[in-house]
Amino acid sequence: MTEEAGTAREQLRMRLTTHADVPALERLIDRSARELGIRDYSPGQIDGALRGAFGVDTQLIADRTYFVVELDGPLVGCGGWSRRATLFGADSLGGRDSQLLDPARHPARIRAFFVHPDFARRGIGRLILRRCEAEAASAGFESMELMATLTGVQFYSAHGYSSGPPLEHPLAGGERLRLVPMRKRLA
Repeated sequence: MTEEAGTAREQLRMRLTTHADVPALERLIDRSARELGIRDYSPGQIDGALRGAFGVDTQLIADRTYFVVELDGPLVGCGGWSRRATLFGADSLGGRDSQLLDPARHPARIRAFFVHPDFARRGIGRLILRRCEAEAASAGFESMELMATLTGVQFYSAHGYSSGPPLEHPLAGGERLRLVPMRKRLA
Protein backbone atom coordinates (compact mmCIF):
# COMPACT_ATOMS: atom_id res chain seq x y z
CA MET A 1 0.00 0.00 0.00
CA THR A 2 1.37 3.43 -0.86
CA GLU A 3 0.26 7.01 -0.40
CA GLU A 4 1.38 9.83 -2.57
CA ALA A 5 1.51 13.56 -2.00
CA GLY A 6 3.28 16.48 -3.59
CA THR A 7 3.34 18.57 -6.71
CA ALA A 8 4.11 17.66 -10.30
CA ARG A 9 7.75 18.60 -9.66
CA GLU A 10 8.08 16.70 -6.41
CA GLN A 11 6.38 13.33 -5.95
CA LEU A 12 6.43 11.92 -2.43
CA ARG A 13 5.55 8.24 -2.10
CA MET A 14 4.95 6.57 1.26
CA ARG A 15 5.09 2.80 1.58
CA LEU A 16 5.66 0.09 4.15
CA THR A 17 9.30 -0.52 4.97
CA THR A 18 10.92 -3.84 4.05
CA HIS A 19 14.03 -5.52 5.42
CA ALA A 20 15.75 -4.61 2.14
CA ASP A 21 15.44 -0.93 3.19
CA VAL A 22 17.55 -1.37 6.35
CA PRO A 23 20.90 -0.17 4.87
CA ALA A 24 19.24 2.94 3.38
CA LEU A 25 17.39 3.54 6.66
CA GLU A 26 20.64 3.37 8.62
CA ARG A 27 22.18 6.00 6.33
CA LEU A 28 19.08 8.22 6.55
CA ILE A 29 18.91 7.98 10.36
CA ASP A 30 22.63 8.72 10.72
CA ARG A 31 22.46 11.79 8.48
CA SER A 32 19.23 13.08 10.05
CA ALA A 33 20.57 12.71 13.59
CA ARG A 34 23.92 14.30 12.82
CA GLU A 35 22.64 17.26 10.80
CA LEU A 36 19.29 18.05 12.42
CA GLY A 37 20.19 16.97 15.95
CA ILE A 38 23.34 19.11 16.20
CA ARG A 39 21.25 22.12 17.30
CA ASP A 40 20.25 20.27 20.46
CA TYR A 41 22.93 17.65 21.13
CA SER A 42 26.71 17.45 21.10
CA PRO A 43 28.51 15.27 18.55
CA GLY A 44 29.35 12.86 21.41
CA GLN A 45 25.70 12.57 22.39
CA ILE A 46 24.69 11.94 18.78
CA ASP A 47 27.38 9.27 18.37
CA GLY A 48 26.18 7.57 21.56
CA ALA A 49 22.53 7.78 20.55
CA LEU A 50 23.30 6.21 17.17
CA ARG A 51 24.59 3.15 19.03
CA GLY A 52 21.16 2.28 20.45
CA ALA A 53 18.68 5.07 21.16
CA PHE A 54 18.47 6.01 17.47
CA GLY A 55 18.32 3.42 14.72
CA VAL A 56 16.32 0.74 13.00
CA ASP A 57 13.89 -1.39 15.01
CA THR A 58 13.23 -4.40 12.81
CA GLN A 59 10.24 -5.39 14.98
CA LEU A 60 8.39 -2.42 13.46
CA ILE A 61 9.20 -3.72 9.98
CA ALA A 62 8.00 -7.22 10.90
CA ASP A 63 4.80 -5.76 12.40
CA ARG A 64 4.19 -3.77 9.19
CA THR A 65 3.89 -0.49 11.10
CA TYR A 66 7.02 1.28 9.82
CA PHE A 67 6.96 3.50 6.74
CA VAL A 68 9.39 5.17 4.41
CA VAL A 69 8.80 8.18 2.22
CA GLU A 70 10.58 8.34 -1.11
CA LEU A 71 11.03 11.37 -3.31
CA ASP A 72 11.36 10.18 -6.89
CA GLY A 73 13.24 7.13 -5.57
CA PRO A 74 15.58 7.93 -2.63
CA LEU A 75 14.37 7.69 0.96
CA VAL A 76 13.72 11.11 2.50
CA GLY A 77 11.87 10.12 5.67
CA CYS A 78 10.85 7.24 7.90
CA GLY A 79 8.71 6.64 10.94
CA GLY A 80 6.13 4.35 12.40
CA TRP A 81 3.91 3.30 15.22
CA SER A 82 3.84 0.28 17.46
CA ARG A 83 1.42 -1.79 19.47
CA ARG A 84 4.35 -3.10 21.54
CA ALA A 85 5.64 -1.91 24.91
CA THR A 86 9.07 -0.68 23.76
CA LEU A 87 8.89 3.11 23.67
CA PHE A 88 12.05 3.90 21.70
CA GLY A 89 15.35 2.53 20.50
CA ALA A 90 17.03 0.46 17.83
CA ASP A 91 17.49 -3.30 17.82
CA SER A 92 20.80 -2.77 19.65
CA LEU A 93 19.22 -1.01 22.65
CA GLY A 94 18.94 -3.26 25.69
CA GLY A 95 15.80 -3.59 27.79
CA ARG A 96 13.38 -3.88 24.89
CA ASP A 97 9.91 -5.25 25.60
CA SER A 98 7.98 -6.82 22.71
CA GLN A 99 4.85 -7.41 24.79
CA LEU A 100 1.68 -6.40 22.94
CA LEU A 101 -0.22 -3.45 24.39
CA ASP A 102 -3.92 -3.55 25.22
CA PRO A 103 -5.61 -0.77 23.19
CA ALA A 104 -8.26 -0.36 25.90
CA ARG A 105 -5.61 0.41 28.54
CA HIS A 106 -2.42 1.58 26.83
CA PRO A 107 -1.44 4.19 24.26
CA ALA A 108 0.15 3.08 20.99
CA ARG A 109 3.71 4.24 20.42
CA ILE A 110 5.01 6.66 17.79
CA ARG A 111 8.46 5.39 16.84
CA ALA A 112 11.67 6.26 15.04
CA PHE A 113 10.81 9.33 12.96
CA PHE A 114 13.71 10.70 10.93
CA VAL A 115 13.74 13.06 7.94
CA HIS A 116 16.60 13.72 5.55
CA PRO A 117 17.97 17.19 6.42
CA ASP A 118 17.64 18.41 2.81
CA PHE A 119 13.89 17.72 3.00
CA ALA A 120 13.06 18.87 6.53
CA ARG A 121 9.94 20.99 7.07
CA ARG A 122 8.29 19.91 3.82
CA GLY A 123 5.44 17.83 5.24
CA ILE A 124 7.17 14.45 5.24
CA GLY A 125 6.92 13.92 9.01
CA ARG A 126 3.32 15.12 9.00
CA LEU A 127 2.43 12.67 6.23
CA ILE A 128 3.85 9.74 8.21
CA LEU A 129 2.37 10.91 11.52
CA ARG A 130 -1.14 11.14 10.08
CA ARG A 131 -0.86 7.61 8.70
CA CYS A 132 0.43 6.25 12.01
CA GLU A 133 -2.32 7.91 14.06
CA ALA A 134 -5.01 6.68 11.66
CA GLU A 135 -3.72 3.10 11.74
CA ALA A 136 -3.42 3.10 15.54
CA ALA A 137 -6.96 4.44 15.87
CA SER A 138 -8.20 1.74 13.47
CA ALA A 139 -6.50 -0.84 15.71
CA GLY A 140 -8.56 0.46 18.66
CA PHE A 141 -6.01 2.72 20.38
CA GLU A 142 -7.41 5.90 21.92
CA SER A 143 -4.11 7.65 22.52
CA MET A 144 -0.49 7.79 21.38
CA GLU A 145 2.75 8.32 23.24
CA LEU A 146 6.36 8.78 22.24
CA MET A 147 9.78 9.73 23.48
CA ALA A 148 10.80 12.86 21.58
CA THR A 149 14.24 14.22 20.98
CA LEU A 150 14.66 17.89 21.80
CA THR A 151 14.77 18.40 18.03
CA GLY A 152 11.34 16.79 17.62
CA VAL A 153 9.42 18.42 20.48
CA GLN A 154 8.23 21.40 18.43
CA PHE A 155 7.01 19.14 15.61
CA TYR A 156 4.99 16.89 17.91
CA SER A 157 3.63 19.86 19.90
CA ALA A 158 2.36 21.38 16.66
CA HIS A 159 0.42 18.15 16.08
CA GLY A 160 -1.33 18.10 19.44
CA TYR A 161 1.12 16.18 21.63
CA SER A 162 1.64 17.33 25.23
CA SER A 163 5.05 17.21 26.90
CA GLY A 164 5.90 15.54 30.15
CA PRO A 165 8.99 16.33 32.22
CA PRO A 166 12.25 15.71 30.33
CA LEU A 167 14.42 12.78 31.31
CA GLU A 168 18.05 11.89 30.83
CA HIS A 169 18.75 8.65 28.96
CA PRO A 170 22.23 7.22 29.68
CA LEU A 171 24.48 6.57 26.68
CA ALA A 172 27.71 4.64 26.27
CA GLY A 173 30.79 6.58 27.34
CA GLY A 174 29.01 8.41 30.14
CA GLU A 175 27.04 10.79 27.94
CA ARG A 176 23.36 11.44 28.60
CA LEU A 177 20.63 12.25 26.10
CA ARG A 178 17.78 14.54 27.13
CA LEU A 179 14.45 13.20 25.85
CA VAL A 180 10.87 14.36 26.36
CA PRO A 181 7.92 11.99 26.85
CA MET A 182 4.87 13.18 24.92
CA ARG A 183 1.28 12.04 24.65
CA LYS A 184 -1.84 12.72 22.58
CA ARG A 185 -5.43 11.60 22.84
CA LEU A 186 -6.80 10.53 19.46
CA ALA A 187 -10.14 11.95 18.27
